[in-house]
Amino acid sequence: MIGAEHIINIDKPMDWTSFDVVNKIRYTTKIKKVGHAGTLDPFATGVLIVLTGKNTKRQSEFMGLPKSYEAVIKLGHQMDTGDRTGTIIESQAVPVLTSDQISKVLNSFIGEIEQIPPMYSAKKVKGKRLYKSARQGQVIERVPSTVTIYNIELISFQEDLLNIRVNCGKGTYIRVLAEDIGRQLGSVAYVEELKRISVGDYRIEDALSIPEFIENWKSSAA
Repeated sequence: MIGAEHIINIDKPMDWTSFDVVNKIRYTTKIKKVGHAGTLDPFATGVLIVLTGKNTKRQSEFMGLPKSYEAVIKLGHQMDTGDRTGTIIESQAVPVLTSDQISKVLNSFIGEIEQIPPMYSAKKVKGKRLYKSARQGQVIERVPSTVTIYNIELISFQEDLLNIRVNCGKGTYIRVLAEDIGRQLGSVAYVEELKRISVGDYRIEDALSIPEFIENWKSSAA
């Protein structure tokens, strides 16, 4: 049963913003206090933890949990957004690679690494979301942050496409990681597909789609 004080594991649909999900749940349930614990880019799918009622005060607790992602990285082009929704800003040839070469590069990112937050992100600098500045053609100076990669593995690859699984800590940008991986492999890269498969113990296998959530809510309210 879903109630006013629950923690809801939602499988965010593609092309929805995280706030679209929050607004849909708020509209469906009529609960005033609804929030989420960790933004997913609109093109991404997967686990989005939605908090209601008093649980909204636990946002930072959930955002601090380790997260796992599956990503498809496309080599040969770099996008201004770091993902397939953007515009190509650089192209480079893709060298012939082996799985051993790729795995060696992936392993080099395990541990604490520094990332510069991408311009197309929800991070605030001087009170303004970076993506809003990016859309106005501005480039804002950003301070690197230290993030932790607990594990990263190659699931499969073919020519210019890498399918990887990443287990990481708070604040990790998979788009930035993909770009850095591309450079280490002698090319450039962006994220073609991205799915968050877990946040702490909340897993994609247990996540509710939006229609499933609505059906469950109506059943519990009946």
